[in-house]
Amino acid sequence: MAWRQMLFKGSPISQPLSPTGFARFFSKPSPYAVKVGIPEFLNGIGKGVESHAAKLETEVGDFQKLLVTRTLRLKKLGIPCKQRKLILTHAHKYRLGLWRPRAVPMKS
Repeated sequence: MAWRQMLFKGSPISQPLSPTGFARFFSKPSPYAVKVGIPEFLNGIGKGVESHAAKLETEVGDFQKLLVTRTLRLKKLGIPCKQRKLILTHAHKYRLGLWRPRAVPMKS
C-alpha cells in the first residue's frame, strides 16, 4: 500500500466519475439536436443517406417508426444495401442511447 501512495503521491487510484458514470475526457459536451426527426437523423449519419429523407418521410412518416423499420421495407423503398445498413446500425445505436446526431454537422 505504501508504494501506491509514493507512486501516485497520495492521489486516489480511480478517477472520479461524472454523473453519467464515465470519466470525463472532454472539456465541453458536444452539441446535440434537441428535436430529432427523420431529416436530422439522416443528416447526422451522412455518407449519402440524407438523399433518401423525402422518400422516408412520405413512406415511413414518423421517426419512431423509422427506428423499428426492418431491412425488407427499406429495400422495397429502393435504398441501396450499404445505406440500409448505415440506417439500421445508427437506428439501433440511437435506441440504445449510444449515438445521437449532432446539431452542427461535422465538416468533411
